[in-house]
Amino acid sequence: MAISTQGRHIARNTLLVGASFALAAVAGLGRDMVVAGRFGIGADLDAYYAAFRLPELLFTIVAGGALATAFIPVLAEFLARRDLEGAWHLTSAVTNLVVLVVSALAALAALGAPHLVRLLIAPGFDAAAQAETASLMRLVLVSTVIFGVSAMLTSTLHSFKHFLLPALAPVVYPLGVTAGALWLAPSMGVRGLAVGAIGGSLLHLLIQLPGVMRYGFRWRPVLGIGMRPVRRVLALMGPRVLDLGVWHLTLLATTNLASRLDAGSIAALEWGWGVMQFPETIIGTAFGLVALPTLADLAAQGDIPGLRRTLGETLRAVLALTVPATLGLILLGRPLLSLLYQRGAFDAAAGDAVYAALYWYALGLVGHSCLELVARAFFAQQDTVRPLVIAAVWSAASIGLGVLLMGVMGHGGLALANSLAISGEVLTLLLVLRRRWRGVGGRGLLAPLARVGGATAIMGGVVLTVLALVERAGLGAFAAVSGGALAGATTYVAAGYLLGMQELRWPLQVILNRRVTSG
Repeated sequence: MAISTQGRHIARNTLLVGASFALAAVAGLGRDMVVAGRFGIGADLDAYYAAFRLPELLFTIVAGGALATAFIPVLAEFLARRDLEGAWHLTSAVTNLVVLVVSALAALAALGAPHLVRLLIAPGFDAAAQAETASLMRLVLVSTVIFGVSAMLTSTLHSFKHFLLPALAPVVYPLGVTAGALWLAPSMGVRGLAVGAIGGSLLHLLIQLPGVMRYGFRWRPVLGIGMRPVRRVLALMGPRVLDLGVWHLTLLATTNLASRLDAGSIAALEWGWGVMQFPETIIGTAFGLVALPTLADLAAQGDIPGLRRTLGETLRAVLALTVPATLGLILLGRPLLSLLYQRGAFDAAAGDAVYAALYWYALGLVGHSCLELVARAFFAQQDTVRPLVIAAVWSAASIGLGVLLMGVMGHGGLALANSLAISGEVLTLLLVLRRRWRGVGGRGLLAPLARVGGATAIMGGVVLTVLALVERAGLGAFAAVSGGALAGATTYVAAGYLLGMQELRWPLQVILNRRVTSG
């Protein structure tokens, strides 16, 4: 069948957003390379990353993905009626509420920082490390307030199906942390990174301002608690807040458990997670962000066949990209880490520790990427309750598995527990959608997935051969990564074309605005 108009729209914008996210990932890698050379992995970075856990939770509760999934469908109703006055009134009211609530919660968290670190975040740290973590957390909370406003701008621009500036915002954020590592860390230590994070959050906000001004945004000093649309946003946010809160509580629990392991375990998990997030963000997050407005439009029309078709098309594309990426991370991850980070304070032992986390996190890449789409299919239908219940069950399973596996596998066990739980969550959500929609095109995924598996297996054989030749020739990490990646990507594309993978033809044909068929 031909790819739908919605599919072409999603694919075209995903190429744009994915390219911007790739730039953001490169900026993030540059930041991590500078930080790695300055600090290595150890107690300082453990404290720095632990300091983000509670601020990230507060941001998620009030202004993160919960706000976007509740705000965009409601704002879309105003835009469908071309009621810009009502749209900007709603935007102002929600923005003002976000600023007030985030500021209040951040102030409370800053006051209780020492107790929160000692009892909840990092009980395994010694007293000095706990004090440093509390001090860093107070700095990070400033950036949390700024991100609250920036998140509102992002959601507003997405509602207008404007994706460029929101996609560029994550590109500029790491620049602030990089500047902190280069120019502040020599005199301020790890606190220089936290100050740099505040600067990065300001850049994240400022780059989006021209976009909302272009669409005529005018701020109003209103709260709008009595407005039905505002109450609707708040009602939709409730379950989604708990859903994302559960996810971040799971991350906090992981930090709690990792604080009881060897020094550097938290930093190793953070960097392993960050490398896995490189393809996940470019693929899964990009597809999810672009798909939500389209899915919301279809849901508003009651077009269940359109929802089923759009989800199926995007899932096939995501699987075609993430399955080979998973194997690529596993095979090339260790030389990649050596190439990126192994200098200065970051030695071979640090590389091994980060790779242990990356290896097991990579097994969850497909699940994390698919979750970005499958969860948004629920949000588009203004259902945030079922994803909450399912997420809570699998988050509890993740923590339980982490406790069991960390004793045998160390921090790698915590990463594996995350991958297993996220895969179970996606499968459960798909089963619920299958009953609701009377099918999700699962059979239509089997043949494309078999072709993806075949092409990936061929790719894996070629990459292993290249790695063996590089090792025999005594060449370094650059040759291993560049040669393996180039040979692997070329082989996968060639094998995919021979096996009839239509998803590989989409990007070029979408750019050329041609109709394409999907298998």
